[in-house]
Order: sequence, then C-alpha cells, then structure tokens
Amino acid sequence: MIRILLSKKLGELKWTQADLARATGIRPTTISDYYNEIAERMNLNHLDLICEALDCEPDEILIRVPNPEPGVRNRTGFEKPATESKVGI
Repeated sequence: MIRILLSKKLGELKWTQADLARATGIRPTTISDYYNEIAERMNLNHLDLICEALDCEPDEILIRVPNPEPGVRNRTGFEKPATESKVGI
C-alpha cells in the first residue's frame, strides 16, 4: 500500500494546506485529499509541484508499506510466496 505523508511534511515545515494550495496552484480539495490520504491516485505533475514548493524529494512524501496479504500473482496464476531468498546473487 502506498502512503502519502503530506500531513507529516507540512507539520514539519509549519505549512497549512492553504499555504501549499496557494504556492502550487493545486485545488484546496485535492490538497486535502492528499493530506488526509483519501486520494486513490496522485498526479505526477502535482507531486512535482509539491516537491518544488516544499523543497523535498518524492520519497519524503510517498512511501510503500507492504500489504499484509499479497495481491500479486506470478505468471502461472499462483500467488507469489511471501518471501523469496536471493542467496548467491
């Protein structure tokens, strides 16, 4: 699962959602969706504008948290094992 850590970053910088909306030109409702982690997708242009405004990198705003149950299948249609050892690589 992908998490959007915009609320944490804005808190660190003492910025409000309105400050970010004014700085980037992104609609306040869109900023709110990112802030509250209810957005189902993030526009890459928005991500670039946010990083520029907050002087940060995307990995400071977006992180991946492993899902408790795998949702990916391998090419034969069976679920992938939870972990695969890559010994000798």
